[in-house]
Amino acid sequence: MRINSRVTLMLCGLLLTSVVRAHDGTTTYHAFRMELDAGESRDNTSVANWDLDGWIGGDKHKLWLKSEGEMADHDTEQSETWALYSYNLATFWDAQAGIRYDNQPESTNYVVAGLTGLAPYYFETEAHLFVSEEGDFSFRLREENDFLLTQKLILQPYLELNVYAQDVKELEVGSGLSDVSLGLQLRYEITRKIAPYVEVSYGRLFGDTADYANSNGEDRNDSSVTAGIRLMF
Repeated sequence: MRINSRVTLMLCGLLLTSVVRAHDGTTTYHAFRMELDAGESRDNTSVANWDLDGWIGGDKHKLWLKSEGEMADHDTEQSETWALYSYNLATFWDAQAGIRYDNQPESTNYVVAGLTGLAPYYFETEAHLFVSEEGDFSFRLREENDFLLTQKLILQPYLELNVYAQDVKELEVGSGLSDVSLGLQLRYEITRKIAPYVEVSYGRLFGDTADYANSNGEDRNDSSVTAGIRLMF
């Protein structure tokens, strides 16, 4: 299976059309979060990250947008852009379907399906299945939670993991559990819309993915400390 740019554009159009039709005659809302940070990894490499996440729509139907990426020594190592149609299945849970485009480390299109919502004990959950333009299957799970130390000081641990159904040599990943990222963010909400933060993160590669990294002279473990700002709009 191959997804070309024309199909990608068609899917984008269908997403936008679905949300517009669903909101014909109803009020449209939006909520977006942007995080920007920079710092240093344990091998003294300068790193920077961005994460834009949000939606536009109503209670039942939304257009969900996301862009995230990582830079090391001013070079972009990872960059993703998502556009998903999101339908509210039940209280706190949405089913999602759409597309994802990566321009780093390789230019690749994906079809996406998954769930997002609030699991027990207030764990914000994102679980998505991806099918690439080459027919490769992968899965991503992200969990995070907010712990209020005070009304303004918030501690947020998070976990993210990626699993591949097969080896993808172009991306230098192996089948099975590919990588796990753990992080801890401490932020101070000056207002609900502005919050500076510091973050400590740790990542580990597994299986054949770790072997690919070792063959390139890279470590299977990585960690970084960054400082940044969260904006809500």
